[in-house]
Amino acid sequence: MADNPRIEELRRRIQKDPASIAFAQLAEEHRRAGQFDDAVRVCRDGLSQHPAYLSARITLGRALLEMGRYDEATSEFEYVLKAAPDNLTATRELADIKQRRGNRAPQVEIKPAVVPDPSPPVIDPVIVELEAWLAVLADERDTRLTRI
Repeated sequence: MADNPRIEELRRRIQKDPASIAFAQLAEEHRRAGQFDDAVRVCRDGLSQHPAYLSARITLGRALLEMGRYDEATSEFEYVLKAAPDNLTATRELADIKQRRGNRAPQVEIKPAVVPDPSPPVIDPVIVELEAWLAVLADERDTRLTRI
């Protein structure tokens, strides 16, 4: 199978400068082409020189995920999240791994709404007495205000 021109161009770039970070682009092109073994190899070679290159770790994790190597992929995505806790790609990929493994979140039990009892509520006699006193006090207050 002939490689695409982009892969060839990136290979030449890396041959000229083996320390180039273009390895991440090459690995991503391999991954997109379904060449997961090549993507993993290129990522690991490049990450040996640039271990903190998070985009390359994402590509490596995605290639490993497609190969069904969930533990290794999880390690890569967790590495990214330790360095960049807000990285949405790593978060989504970890959720995908959990789903593929069948570790879905537990189903929430939906309980029926509570229907109020149609019988009249029991009225506490103390409350009735207090409400009566409050009504008397309110009337007295209103009477005083009309005199002023």
